Amino acid sequence: MHEDIAEILISEEQLQAKVAELAAQITRDYQGKNLLLLGTLKGAVPFIADLARAIPLLLEIDYMAVASYGDSTQSSGVVRILKDLEGPIDRKHILVIEDIIDSGLTLHYLIDMIRRRNPLSLRVCTLLDKQRERVKLVETAYVGFSIPDRFVVGYGLDYAQRYRNLPYIGILKPSVYEQDTAKPETQHKSQLE
Repeated sequence: MHEDIAEILISEEQLQAKVAELAAQITRDYQGKNLLLLGTLKGAVPFIADLARAIPLLLEIDYMAVASYGDSTQSSGVVRILKDLEGPIDRKHILVIEDIIDSGLTLHYLIDMIRRRNPLSLRVCTLLDKQRERVKLVETAYVGFSIPDRFVVGYGLDYAQRYRNLPYIGILKPSVYEQDTAKPETQHKSQLE
């Protein structure tokens, strides 16, 4: 375990077992459909990579990157697209692959934007569902784990762009981010919204 991690919340083995379980459900639900896995950058990269390899269907993968503006603890509700889809999606079934749903604000905006592009269907698969009050409700079709309202890192989740490469989900020691409270640009906004 990394010295900045207070506790391992979800082990590498638990993650891989859940990925296999979700992949089996998705395979059943999307058999014979034109499926596009849409990952959100950067946090969902490890999850979408493992998930895609476990789904024995012909599928496409694309990514979007979005940023919500605001200070370190509260989103302004303004969302900006940093990287858009590569092509049209009106003949595809879209499954948004998300690392974590926290406030729901950015994902809600993203789903509304994708819906306006008229995909054949649009659903969400999240690895983590943080148990807290949502700013915006987001319906999920697939949920890996429900977790407590704690600051987590690993398996794609970061703090100040670090810890993404940990093979597990861990609770970050508060001392790590409390020392940076004067530097809002280093905070992982999606978990602090």
